[in-house]
Amino acid sequence: MELIIFLIIGALAGFAAGLFGVGGGTIIVPLLFIVFTRMDYSPDSIMHLALGTSLATIIVTSISSLMAHNKKGAVMWPVFKNLAPGLAVGCFLGAGIAGQISGLYLQLIVGVFLLWLGYKMFTDGKKRLDSNINSASNGNAVLPSKSKQLAAGGVIGVASAILGIGGGSLTVPYLTRYGVVMQKAVGTSAACGLPIAIAGALGFMVFGMQQEVNVPNTIGFVHIYAFLGISIMSFFTAKLGAKVAHMLSPQLLKKCFAVLLTVVGCYFLFKGLL
Repeated sequence: MELIIFLIIGALAGFAAGLFGVGGGTIIVPLLFIVFTRMDYSPDSIMHLALGTSLATIIVTSISSLMAHNKKGAVMWPVFKNLAPGLAVGCFLGAGIAGQISGLYLQLIVGVFLLWLGYKMFTDGKKRLDSNINSASNGNAVLPSKSKQLAAGGVIGVASAILGIGGGSLTVPYLTRYGVVMQKAVGTSAACGLPIAIAGALGFMVFGMQQEVNVPNTIGFVHIYAFLGISIMSFFTAKLGAKVAHMLSPQLLKKCFAVLLTVVGCYFLFKGLL
């Protein structure tokens, strides 16, 4: 039964990863939180396990989503090279920071952030995006300098670890803010999810092993069975999500993304405050 549950979570998360470029974390974290709670795991470890396991599974979903978006020419590789070092270092350090925050505060942090981001994405979705894909893809005319992109990657990495996401919730609005069309932003975000996921998963394993996690089948704050079940299914459904993403308008994608973030944010605030 547990494996079936993890496979279902993987199917939903993979589709979301391909559709929104979010790595599936906004789906995986709340669902794992529910599952781990019903398994009667220690309340002090549930949220950390959800975050660490989420980042570990994003390694697989980001690869699948990246391959699909790259075939469409939607990955801005020069921008990825500027962001990646900061993303990796920031996410590893962010895992250490998350380990020092209580599960309750992590719930509230995630809830508030997703509500704010959902509002921003919905309002920004009303604005017209730059339709010149060629100028957006080279990044020279509309994006900040390499050093500023590196710094932005560090901030996104730290936040991604604390939120257990592949960085799409930050990378996508960061890119669209400078006029990058939604499909390009989603494709590049999918690529950025890989260094975030690898560094974040390692961080939660390392820092988790320094604490007493009385939960079976785990390495630090990463649940092995959940990682395997979610990864297997999400690898296939991420491709389907990526195909759907290129069939929809940028404005519609932004609004759907905003609704998803708002629902998940309300859930975490509701559970945290109660």
